[in-house]
Amino acid sequence: MGISTIRSYRGAQLFEAIGVSSALLDKYFQGTTSKIEGIGMEDLYNDALADHTAGLVIGDDDKTLDLAGLYTYRKDGEKHAWNPETISTLQLATRLGSYKKFKEYTAMVDNKPYPMFLRDFMKIHRNPVDISTVEPVEAITKRFVTGAMSFGAISKEAHEALALAMNQLGGRSNTGEGGEDSNRFIVREDGTSARSAIKQVASGRFGVTTEYLVNADEIQIKMAQGAKPGEGGQLPGFKVDQIIAKTRHSIPGISLISPPPHHDIYSIEDLAQLIFDLKNVNPKALISVKLVSESGVGTIAAGVAKAKADLIVISGCEGGTGASPVSSIRYAGLPSELGLAETQQTLVMNNLRRQVILQVDGQLKTGRDIIIQALLGAEEFGFATSALIVLGCVMMRKCHMNTCPVGVATQNEALRKQFRGRAQYLVNFFTFLAEEVRELLAEMGFTKLEDIIGRTDLIEFDASKGNEKAQKVDFSKLLTYPKETEKFDIHHTASQDHKINGIIDEHLIKASIPALDHKMPVELHFPICNTDRATGTMLSGKIAQLYGDAGLPDDTIRCTFTGSAGQSFGAFLVHGVSLRLEGDANDYLGKGLSGGKIVVVPPMGATFAPEKNVIAGNTLLYGATSGEVYINGRVGERFCVRNSGAVAVVEGAGDHCCEYMTGGRTVVLGSVGRNFAAGMSGGIAYVWNKDGDFDFFCNMEMVELSLIEDAADNKELFQLITKHYQQTESPLARTMLENWSVYADQFIKVMPIEYKKVLHEEKMQVLQRKIAEVERDY
Repeated sequence: MGISTIRSYRGAQLFEAIGVSSALLDKYFQGTTSKIEGIGMEDLYNDALADHTAGLVIGDDDKTLDLAGLYTYRKDGEKHAWNPETISTLQLATRLGSYKKFKEYTAMVDNKPYPMFLRDFMKIHRNPVDISTVEPVEAITKRFVTGAMSFGAISKEAHEALALAMNQLGGRSNTGEGGEDSNRFIVREDGTSARSAIKQVASGRFGVTTEYLVNADEIQIKMAQGAKPGEGGQLPGFKVDQIIAKTRHSIPGISLISPPPHHDIYSIEDLAQLIFDLKNVNPKALISVKLVSESGVGTIAAGVAKAKADLIVISGCEGGTGASPVSSIRYAGLPSELGLAETQQTLVMNNLRRQVILQVDGQLKTGRDIIIQALLGAEEFGFATSALIVLGCVMMRKCHMNTCPVGVATQNEALRKQFRGRAQYLVNFFTFLAEEVRELLAEMGFTKLEDIIGRTDLIEFDASKGNEKAQKVDFSKLLTYPKETEKFDIHHTASQDHKINGIIDEHLIKASIPALDHKMPVELHFPICNTDRATGTMLSGKIAQLYGDAGLPDDTIRCTFTGSAGQSFGAFLVHGVSLRLEGDANDYLGKGLSGGKIVVVPPMGATFAPEKNVIAGNTLLYGATSGEVYINGRVGERFCVRNSGAVAVVEGAGDHCCEYMTGGRTVVLGSVGRNFAAGMSGGIAYVWNKDGDFDFFCNMEMVELSLIEDAADNKELFQLITKHYQQTESPLARTMLENWSVYADQFIKVMPIEYKKVLHEEKMQVLQRKIAEVERDY
């Protein structure tokens, strides 16, 4: 639900049940889903009575309640799959490179005293063959990926170790939503690479530049995560140092909010547009979508497949971000098995399974875990907590406090020196996992992992495991083998057709060869219509591949378009490319702008007043990191949402303008809608307060308002409006410039409180350095 009023939650039933009988739910919680049945009212009564009795110990006033160990491990508390024994044994095995010790670890995990996960109830059919006939380790490790843990959440050393190991194995590491230092895109002198093959695009769009996207083998759209479904994320300001701020295009010390929704995705069609945008910027990359394990995820996955995703990730609740609040650790999300099984069944029944790869994550630890998930439909497997444990994590759960004692999840330089992890430990871990998978495949009678994908007919429910309550669980829905499997593929066999051939950018690229090859200026003119989507994006991808983030010199490629532009006009536009549109534009103009320039003006001969008419759609400049945009007219909602470095001038905007902005400059020469600057933590906005009521429309939670009293602010605003007039010949801008002393007093400066504090501290540091230099010279 994200940010919502209390009224919206009442009766919404934003929950579902696990292990609760339909009889109980039908009587007391009508409409609630329970996929595997389970306990009834009598069981609930007995549990409540037992807890009540334990709390009333007669005759011992000093006795305190036992620590249950629900969140962190306690010797006599609730059992944890990750405990001192499993952690120490795994670390010892991977450090020594001992497969024998690794088998001791997997024996502990697979033979728990009682089940902790749904997969623990499952039994696999066996029909042994010679292991020499099974595919090699190298074929299996290519199916392994590491979880989306951002640089910022974890240390530089841990983040790079993950990438080095996965690149050596042929698997893929994931940047997470924090961007990646461009130095890591270059292969090292020793032939190793610290480049993360999976580049994540999340709601915060931190560090998502064109250069970042073209250096990916897979681009992952993070719709949600299993550990914190519907919550988004936040990197506290004390973890944002100079390097992380640079990578995320932000300011050191400022908290970075990653809200639950993507502001360009409110339907499957919107998701399809983002997939199209990303495929244009990097045609060679797979485009994946990360979904949460939940009831109904199969239907969502079917829509995602139709939206042309190449890969779908089902994220289970058993994992975690380490930085999750207590409210997110328990009773949040569903086991991966439930979501994976539903997704597999739905895709097969609709003949969509063949065109997507299915990936799963959620506390996978052993070869048996991998086999079970493969039988349920997964082709690839994600590891996060286990990978960090191999690198030294001891589950202190201090990640969000920046005090990790082993240097894994901290930016504190002193603590980072305690990091003892090595990429080789991860190579050992994943090699051991693949070898165990080979052994289990041989026991089952199969020679390739691909042969068992989706084969739920090879799984049985083991009723002998668990207590009396566990016997009431029904796995029949989970293990359904659809009849459509007789005629439709049950694993990935075909590629998606992204329909990126024949688009307008192919003509732009051909006409821009002198600029691409020799940096010679070119000037182009094209008609455009609303079916021309992501114009300029494929061209920008080509430039970023050749010249990186620097792009081309100013205005090397100048394109003028006449007509109505389709969605994502100028998305991910790079430095050196200027797009001028004489007409109007749809949604998402300038999405992810990376240094380019976009100008939108009314068509020649238009008689309407530009400042009173909408000329471009919603969610413009979403996630822009640099560049300029000048729009001679009004625009829709969410203008400059998550802008982190671009300069934009517009003549009026709808609701939620400058939402979650972290950098750059926004000038609005007109009225705005409600909720201006919600979540804004950086950058500055200037708004023409013509009617004197701007404070009514502004969200004051994180910003403060002031008049343009500072000479530097006055000069900056004057220069921005001057540029706007030079690019658009706006009549309103001309009037303001000719009467500047009058209009300057009508503007309001919007400044984030946290940002102002950081800037003040920076000025004080500079001043102190100057004083110290003077005293030294004296």
